[in-house]
Amino acid sequence: MTETGISAGKSDLNSTMTHDAGTGDPKNTDQQRTAIPFHRLLSVEARKLFDTRSGKIMTVILLVLTLASVVARGVVSGPQLHTLVETAGIGFGTLLPVIGILTVTGEWSHRTALTTFALEPRRRRVLAAKCLPPLITATAASLFAMLVAVPVTAAVASAQDVPAEWEIVPLALLGWTAANVLVVAMGLSVGMLLLNAPAAIVICLATPMLWSVVARLGATGEVLTEWLDLGTTAAPLMSGDMTGGDTARLAVSVIFWIVIPMTLGVVRVTRKEVN
Repeated sequence: MTETGISAGKSDLNSTMTHDAGTGDPKNTDQQRTAIPFHRLLSVEARKLFDTRSGKIMTVILLVLTLASVVARGVVSGPQLHTLVETAGIGFGTLLPVIGILTVTGEWSHRTALTTFALEPRRRRVLAAKCLPPLITATAASLFAMLVAVPVTAAVASAQDVPAEWEIVPLALLGWTAANVLVVAMGLSVGMLLLNAPAAIVICLATPMLWSVVARLGATGEVLTEWLDLGTTAAPLMSGDMTGGDTARLAVSVIFWIVIPMTLGVVRVTRKEVN
C-alpha cells in the first residue's frame, strides 16, 4: 500500500477533529477531540482500501480475473449459470484474503499507526472500521460475479446454439457468498494476529495445500481436515445442503481460524506499543 490514500484519510479525520474541538465548552476539548463519528472512521478506512496503489491494482485484478474466468469457463463448459458463478470463486479464494490482510497490516508496514491511533485513541473502533470494508467488498464481489455470469450464460448459449441452464439454488448462492465473506474474515484475523503482511499471505495461501497433505495422513489427518479446514467445512455451505454435523464442523473451523486469531489480534493491537 502507498501512503497517498492513508494521508488523505488522515486529513478527513483531522478536519473532523478541528470542527469538533472548535465547538462547545473549551474544558471538554479533550473529550471532543476523540468523538469522531464511526461513519467517518468507516469512510476513511474504505478510502484507504481503494485509494492506494495496491488497492487499485488488487481491485482491477479482481474484476479482470472474475470476468476472464467466467467467460473462459462458459466457453469450455457451456452455458451453466451455477457453474459460471462458482468459477469466480477461484480468484476470490486467492485475492480476497489478501485484501483483508493488507487492510489490517498497512498501518504497521507504513508506520502510520501512531497517527491513526493519536487521532482516534479507541483502537477497537478503528479495528472495527477497518474490518467492515473488506467484508462488504467480498459481498459486492460475489454480487458482481453473479451479474457477470448471467449475460455470459446467455451469450455462450447463443454462440453455441444450445439451451442455457438457468437453474440455480438460492441457498447455494447465499452459502457461496457467505463462504467468500469467511475467507476475507480469515485474512483479517490472521493479518491482525501477525501484523505482518507477507507472513499472513503465505499462511492463508498455503493453508489449502497443507490441509490436502494432512488429509492423506490416515484417519487422524482426515478427521482434522474435516473439522479444522475452513475450505472443507464450508463446502456444504456452498452447495446449500448443510446438516447439523456440517454446521458443527463449520463452527469449529470458524472458531479456530477466525474467532481465536481475531480475539488475540485485537488484544495485541490494543496493547501494542506504537512508535
